[in-house]
Amino acid sequence: MTDGEVSQGTTSGTPAGGPPADEGDRARTRGALGRYRVMAYITGGMLLALCVEMVLRYGPWHIHALDWVPRLHGFVYMVYLVTVWDLWSRMRWSWGRFVTMALAGVVPVMSFVLERRIHTEAEARIAG
Repeated sequence: MTDGEVSQGTTSGTPAGGPPADEGDRARTRGALGRYRVMAYITGGMLLALCVEMVLRYGPWHIHALDWVPRLHGFVYMVYLVTVWDLWSRMRWSWGRFVTMALAGVVPVMSFVLERRIHTEAEARIAG
């Protein structure tokens, strides 16, 4: 079974593994995709800011001006996980896909790369 496939069964009137059943489901799924996209970019940006903060703090400069970045990134990452869960559950992807999407928020630049791939695949499946 691949990431895009789902086991047998249905949830809330939507065929397992298929596109959303009606226009209302499609609109809600597109909304979840939009929220995921925004949070993927914000989380990726905050992670890059966190990397800069770590270099400034532990590098030869010992600058502590960005002490707020780790806490803000932690909060943003929690919101990102909620949007990942929302999109993942609506698309009924595998657990491996969920873990990959969740890890994209802690690996620098991965959220940008994975967001593009997820968006393309989700749009095709919603339209399908």
